[in-house]
Amino acid sequence: MFNELILLIIVGLILVIFVMVGVAFFTLLERKVLGYIHLRKGPNKVGVIGILQPFGDAIKLFCKEHMNPMVSNYLLYYICPVFSLFLSLVLWMLMPYMSGMFNFNLGLFFFLVCTSMGVYTVMLAGWSSNSNYALLGGLRAVAQTISYEVSLALILLSFVFLISSYSLKDFFYFQMGVWFFFLCLPLCNVWFISCLAETNRSPFDFAEGESELVSGFNVEYGSGGFALIFLSEYSSILFMSLLMSILFLGSNLNSFSFYLKLLFIAFLYIWVRGTLPRYRYDKLMYLAWKSFLPLSLNFLFFYLGLKIFFYG
Repeated sequence: MFNELILLIIVGLILVIFVMVGVAFFTLLERKVLGYIHLRKGPNKVGVIGILQPFGDAIKLFCKEHMNPMVSNYLLYYICPVFSLFLSLVLWMLMPYMSGMFNFNLGLFFFLVCTSMGVYTVMLAGWSSNSNYALLGGLRAVAQTISYEVSLALILLSFVFLISSYSLKDFFYFQMGVWFFFLCLPLCNVWFISCLAETNRSPFDFAEGESELVSGFNVEYGSGGFALIFLSEYSSILFMSLLMSILFLGSNLNSFSFYLKLLFIAFLYIWVRGTLPRYRYDKLMYLAWKSFLPLSLNFLFFYLGLKIFFYG
């Protein structure tokens, strides 16, 4: 028992290290792709074709002097970025390896709990800075995240009815014949757009609307604090890409094609950022409550009806 625990801790640490390296190179990919969208080259000076740029940025950020506002609630202000990164890394323990590891039967519940907890870190980071701009950015991010979590939860419930399980491992067995992407295409589209809103990405990056909010809830953070918020955001993007490929595109983690699908979905995040302008905030809320919520509820009842019709 003790040896298994030690092995789990070691494997968990290796997974976290690889996620951090993946996040580093994902930021490089984003800057390169956005550069080529703008008809210019991205970072290409540090190392061969800019391959060491993310590590240079990380060293620069963590070596800068840490400043904290005089009137901030210091303890909360300091802890929030750390807790935010912790939550986004804990989510990675859900990866449904066939060998077991941390994979467990209530994986979808665990995912919803962790993403809901992430709202508190954003809200407290904005509030504890004691800055009006940071608080406004935090409130926007919280309202947006809560709104889109409802449709995410309903889509997950649809799958719970379809496969009668909360475990991510079962998605592999149910998609051996056909992907859910072909069976649930509207849900796939809603899921992807909700993930964009959930991770504060363009065109829904209202928490960081530079034109009116000066970078949002993290405006007072610099050096290490900003780096941790940045890492947690990009780690969440990669995890949402992983989850989407598990839910809709087959989930055989032992095949190379699975990771290509994950990379393609992560690339879509960047593509959307380089293509679409920022949405209007009231339209974002309208989309969540008057479009996505009825659609996901209709599909929920449809799959529930299918299940009852075929299996009684």
